[in-house]
Order: sequence, then C-alpha cells, then structure tokens
Amino acid sequence: MKRLFALILIISLWFGISLAAAPAAYAEFSFKALTPCATSSAFQDRLQSEVDGYTARLANFAAGSNPAEYLTGKIAQTEARFTKYANSGLLCGEDGLPHLISDGRWDHAGEFTIPALMFLYITGWIGWVGRAYLIAIRKDRATAAQKEIVLDLPLAIKFMLTGFAWPLAAIKEFTTGELVVPENEVTVSPR
Repeated sequence: MKRLFALILIISLWFGISLAAAPAAYAEFSFKALTPCATSSAFQDRLQSEVDGYTARLANFAAGSNPAEYLTGKIAQTEARFTKYANSGLLCGEDGLPHLISDGRWDHAGEFTIPALMFLYITGWIGWVGRAYLIAIRKDRATAAQKEIVLDLPLAIKFMLTGFAWPLAAIKEFTTGELVVPENEVTVSPR
C-alpha cells in the first residue's frame, strides 16, 4: 500500500509540475570570458612563467648533472602539457587556466562527461569485485574473517579479471533476483 501511494504521489507531482510549471528556461553559458587556450595571452604567460622558473633553477646546476637533467625534463614536460591543452580545444579564462564546460553539450563531452562515466565504471568495477570476493569467501565460515584481513590473492585476481563486465553481471543478477533480497529478509529497526 505504501508503494502504491508513493507511486501515485510521484506520478501526480510529475504531471502537476510539468503541466502547471512555466516553460523551462535554460541559462546560456557565456563564453565571452573564455578564449581558446591556444590564443589566450594569459595561458602563454603562465607557460612562460613556469618555464622561466625551471630555467632559473637550472642555472644553479652544472650541465649534465642529475638535477640539471631533471629540470630539463620538467621543462620539456611542461611545454608538452601546455601544447596538449592548446591543441585540445579547451577554453581558458582570464587566469590562464583551462576551464571545463560540463553543461551537457556534446562538443565539450570529452572535458567532463566521458571522464565522469569512466570514473563511475571503474568505481563500479571495484565495488563489484569486492562484493563478489566477499560473497565467495563467505561460503567457508571458518576462514572468512581471516580472508577479509589477508586476501586470498588467486581468488581476488580471478574476480578482478572477470569484474570488467560488471554492468552486464549486475543486470543479470537483478533480473534473476540474486541482486536483491526479499523484503522479509531485510532487518527493520524496531522503532
């Protein structure tokens, strides 16, 4: 009964809000303050500032020494990083730093949406592998607590290698009823 009432409430609120509400207003993000990093003078100044800092430190060391080689490598890394930013189409602000646009536009999907989806996939993979490992070690109650502290590495690696398909496994377990337990098995606070 509670679920039916909740469903009716949600549907009525959804219809009520969508029918009675004012038309949706979408804020337009202003790109006026942002310029492509390749043409941004603040971005070029920031690059020059970082390179100058390393170059000033480089003057304190003899050519060919380990610190000089390290600083030469840092200069090359910095220039390569700034070149990637400039060639990627990112937009820079007045501070000379690249700004990510996460408003759902497909031309900026590579800045936030794709990394966010990859983050969710990887965290789901980690959680699914951990869950599968705990379910597997629970079968042997005598060593289950010990295997939570000291991992059974061959078993953990087996689950890690098969865990990449966790979305499909989750759908399969959800449709077969393995993922959720019946409501009578869920403990409820006696309040």
